[in-house]
Amino acid sequence: MPGGRLTQPERQQIALGLADGLAYAEIARRLDRPTSTITREVMRNGGPTAYRADLAHRATERRAQRRRRTAPREPQASAQPYGRDAEAVREYEELFTTVMMASGMPKMMARVMSCLTLTDSGRLTASELVQRLQVSPASISKAISFLETQGMVRRERDERRRERYVVDDDIWYQSMMASARSTAQLVDTARQGVGVLGPGTPAAIRMENIARFLDFVSESIARAAEQAREVLHTKPETPSESKPAASGSGPG
Repeated sequence: MPGGRLTQPERQQIALGLADGLAYAEIARRLDRPTSTITREVMRNGGPTAYRADLAHRATERRAQRRRRTAPREPQASAQPYGRDAEAVREYEELFTTVMMASGMPKMMARVMSCLTLTDSGRLTASELVQRLQVSPASISKAISFLETQGMVRRERDERRRERYVVDDDIWYQSMMASARSTAQLVDTARQGVGVLGPGTPAAIRMENIARFLDFVSESIARAAEQAREVLHTKPETPSESKPAASGSGPG
């Protein structure tokens, strides 16, 4: 399997594959590349409907130039806890961000969410996010406000009264419950439409079907989230940063 950055001819093949309606996995197979490479390439360069090979190639060159210019100002990138590969972590963070964007999350919100989620503490201040992501405080503030409305982050103050943004083990439960509440509100609104449009009319029947479908989905999401939280919510053990895991055998 070839390594290194995508070449311009490969990007042209990606564009042709997208135009032919090929799945990312099929494009990846034809190029002998990982599917994640194709997914990340397309989503960071306009998505499947707006991807252009020449623009993507130039954008990648610009990102590489910026990375080289900023590398001396980011010594933290070379020091990873638990012996992690810094470059592998950086690439995974880009992939995680890309997948969240593909699910509909705006780019900056996805970057902030990814940055928070992949820290061991799960807690960062606004200034730490600004430093890590190299964006403006206003961008961080807007992203945090959005993520709060989705139930995906919360705020807390540390011993120095600094505000920190937190993702913890409960974030996905809270996010699912927020989604269920939002869907339930849409159900109520759809049912109001039945009365306005006149029961039995084609439009009212459509709204009633929408309400029934979404009501079922909303209840299913809430029930599944509660069950998953009860069954799966465990506290993982934290490995030692200084000592490798013991390799001794168990009792005979």
